Amino acid sequence: MDTEERKELVLRNTEEIVQEEELDEILEEKDTPRCYVGYETSGPVHLGHWISVRKMLDLQKAGFQPVILWADLHTYLNKKGGEEWIEAMMDYWQATFEALGLDAEYTRGRSFQEKTEYFHDILEMAKETTINRGTRSMAEVARDKDNPYISQIIYPLMQALDIEYLDLDLAVAGIDQRKIHMLAREKLPKLGHRKPTCLHWPMLASLSGTGDKMSSSKKETMFPLHADPSHIRDVIQGGYCPQGEAEDNPVLEIAKYFIFGADRALEIERPEEYGGDVQYSEYGELEEDFVSEDLHPQDLKNAVAEDVVERFEPVRERFREEPGLLDPLVEIGHEKPDYI
Repeated sequence: MDTEERKELVLRNTEEIVQEEELDEILEEKDTPRCYVGYETSGPVHLGHWISVRKMLDLQKAGFQPVILWADLHTYLNKKGGEEWIEAMMDYWQATFEALGLDAEYTRGRSFQEKTEYFHDILEMAKETTINRGTRSMAEVARDKDNPYISQIIYPLMQALDIEYLDLDLAVAGIDQRKIHMLAREKLPKLGHRKPTCLHWPMLASLSGTGDKMSSSKKETMFPLHADPSHIRDVIQGGYCPQGEAEDNPVLEIAKYFIFGADRALEIERPEEYGGDVQYSEYGELEEDFVSEDLHPQDLKNAVAEDVVERFEPVRERFREEPGLLDPLVEIGHEKPDYI
């Protein structure tokens, strides 16, 4: 695979790269550059997380070494769970990612975040960052946005330092974490560290059609990747998908990022009286037919749901083998699927 093909894989289905010329240098100079995503393991791995795993699979194919940071200390500081529960959740998350085919280096934050050198760098970052800047940086990710705790303002400082301590070439995250990455680009060089190159994916629209992003705290906006096929079908069937409207249409987004964005075609099965079967190999063709109303929302939902159910069979198989991995989810109100 040549450099341009690798670059296309890196950039597809993303919203922003900061900066493109830096990415060009990484691709030209590094044989196996390192990229990462960090996760608070505070709820189920859901469809909104799949866009990040999909991106890391692209990067893996493009010759990067994926690094997954289980942000155990971040999760604790953000007041999202106790230590033992967080430990169990990390095992569940890792099992899910492995089932999805991600051959990553999995690292737990506490393996380096409690060392003296890291602590001293946190103090140096704190000296360089105003309360106002820290608050703005964490506003999109903190639970207590209106009255944040000091621990939550430390959070973006730690996230910036994680990039340096994991020896990364590319930091990857949703566009909601852009302010944290810009803080890292500004402040890390003042501590003698490299300015990170940052890649951002778009946030998926809620399946409820309320304008929210997908969130594990709002069950109607998403479904866990390990869910029963019947539950996946029900959630997608009930998803917001107005006839002829493409903007902020979550069902179309699923097709765009997870089907066509993974080099797959979409087969629509329907009776001859409604146009017969049709296969789409490009997202643009699908959207054009949907907007022109040549493709009905029900037919789109049926096809997307069946594709998604098929894609997550390896995840279901993993939890059939180790159902105890789902126990920490039960503790926070999520039922185990019927196939277990």
